[in-house]
Amino acid sequence: MDLSVRDSAQLLKVSEKTIYRWVKQGKLPAYRIHEQYRFNRAELLEWATSQRLNVSADIFAEPDGDGPIVTLTDALRAGGIHYRLGGLDKPSALKALVDIMPLPDEVDRQFLYQVLLARESLGSTALGSGIAVPHVRNPIVLHIVRPMITLCFLEQPIEFGALDGQPVHTLFTIVSPTVRAHLHLLSRLGFALRQPVFMEAIAGQQSRERIFAASQAVDQSIPASDTHSPINSSRHDHGDPPPPPTVA
Repeated sequence: MDLSVRDSAQLLKVSEKTIYRWVKQGKLPAYRIHEQYRFNRAELLEWATSQRLNVSADIFAEPDGDGPIVTLTDALRAGGIHYRLGGLDKPSALKALVDIMPLPDEVDRQFLYQVLLARESLGSTALGSGIAVPHVRNPIVLHIVRPMITLCFLEQPIEFGALDGQPVHTLFTIVSPTVRAHLHLLSRLGFALRQPVFMEAIAGQQSRERIFAASQAVDQSIPASDTHSPINSSRHDHGDPPPPPTVA
């Protein structure tokens, strides 16, 4: 649990009071350790992405660790862009997705399919507006060389359990060899889904060349990573204020 209340408030660009309120309402995934709340960076980023929050640029500061880090464009080129993916429901669409992903021969596709289904059972990865981001919860289980994002446009929209009730027509599937790479891509994708040029390319199911051009524009607009960001260091210098008694 690497983030404090203060860290989380800075990343999500809200007050600490708002963080406590979201925890009390059961909206924000949190853990209570020694009478203080702690947050898992991956879960916080997943939640922020699902809520389409305008997060701080500090969220792009990478956690310490090894592993390949790539741009959004590189990840899309590695995973590929596919049109008219078949599937009548969530399981069959995910099966068709796994079948076309450019994975090494040693990757067990059936296992990956089961892991994606298990992740969906914990809560839909649909973000709303017809977009879902199915991914494995623990990226280290996949023995791949480089991180990738596979973008698929479905032949027909399917029910995905989205909060806005809209069927899903677009899937971004993230696979990566390390947690660090997973967080990096998830943060970049969440940022991209708030950029009008990128969203226009996705909504219009434009050509691969135009989508790559839009993703390159996103990459160029992201500030350089700073591994010494205050978000990473503040938890060592300051303790959280005691949580309000009303927070469960």
